[in-house]
Amino acid sequence: MRSWQVERRRRTRQLIELGGLVVKAGLIELTGDDRAIILGGLLWMADKLQSDQGERARELWAAKGKEAFKSDATTPTVADRTGSKVHR
Repeated sequence: MRSWQVERRRRTRQLIELGGLVVKAGLIELTGDDRAIILGGLLWMADKLQSDQGERARELWAAKGKEAFKSDATTPTVADRTGSKVHR
C-alpha cells in the first residue's frame, strides 16, 4: 500500500472517530442536527482553549470526558437536560 493511501485511511478513521464523539455527546439530537450550532459550539471551545482560562477548561473537560467514557461502558443511555433518554 502506498504512503498516501495509508495516510488517507488514517485521516478517514480520525474523522469517523471525531464524528462519533459528536454523536456520543448527544449533539445531533440536542441541536436538531443544526451544523451551524455544532460548529459554533466547537469554535467557542477553541476560543476558550486559547484564552487565559484554557488550562482550567482542559482539566474540567478532560475529567468530564473520562467520566462519560467510563459510564458509557456500563450504561447505553443518559438523561439529557429535559429528562428524556439520549442514546450514546
